[in-house]
Amino acid sequence: MKVLVTGARGQLGFDVVQELMRCGILAVGVDMEEMDITDADVVDLVVKDSGADAVIHCAAYTAVDAAQENASLCQRVNRDGTKNIAMACLKYGKKMLYISTDYVFDGEGEKPWEPEDHANPVNVYGRTKYEGELAVRETLEAYFIVRVSWVFGLHGKNFVKTMLRLSGERECLHVVDDQFGSPTYTRDLAVLLAAMVQTDKYGVYHATNEGICSWYEFACEIFRQAERTVQVEAVPSDAFPVKAKRPHNSRMEKGKLTREGFFRLPRWEDALSRYLNELFLNVQSKQEES
Repeated sequence: MKVLVTGARGQLGFDVVQELMRCGILAVGVDMEEMDITDADVVDLVVKDSGADAVIHCAAYTAVDAAQENASLCQRVNRDGTKNIAMACLKYGKKMLYISTDYVFDGEGEKPWEPEDHANPVNVYGRTKYEGELAVRETLEAYFIVRVSWVFGLHGKNFVKTMLRLSGERECLHVVDDQFGSPTYTRDLAVLLAAMVQTDKYGVYHATNEGICSWYEFACEIFRQAERTVQVEAVPSDAFPVKAKRPHNSRMEKGKLTREGFFRLPRWEDALSRYLNELFLNVQSKQEES
């Protein structure tokens, strides 16, 4: 099997390429330089020439606040770019796995969101990612849509890296405690995606590490495991005015993974421990090289 991976230099895309290769699957990773997903002709050519059996579409415009002021660009990437890939997959008979987000939901209530629940995004990023979902559904009869949340990995910016950096700059940090979800380690997620794309168990899935926490609880666990001494104070979301509204409830029901025979990801605390080890080893390696 051969798989084309978009966004291959991003947090998730990089790990997906690495995991596919570990599984003995040929992986072709592309990013903006190799394939501008907003250009339908370029997408058509790259998908055709790749010789891939499937496309895992990780590339996206993910700057949530910036999206509010760059709605047109965000839409071109997340909606139109996804449509271009779906059209190429249809034309050349490729499987498609599209990475979506918890932000397709409005975050009301406390009940975990089911894959079939009504989408009602509250910001531009969420809306354009949902429009990407619709483009996939309207174009292909069979597809994978995998919604993820609170992603962290070695390659790219994320909450864990931000907290570690700020802990070295400030004695006290304020972190919101009224938004709840599940942190997701890209390495764990990549293992699931590599397994899923080899099947024909199509549909919409939710995939995160197990367990629920608030951003405040996530931050406290980061500092505990990293052995950082910093005071952390819990505050409500409105203490941090932002351009894009965030959903308060990003809990997602993942029972469909079990029902379809896929494994559930490890708990987020365990994932964080392994990630921190990877992160610190990477930093140490770079220091030794310099």
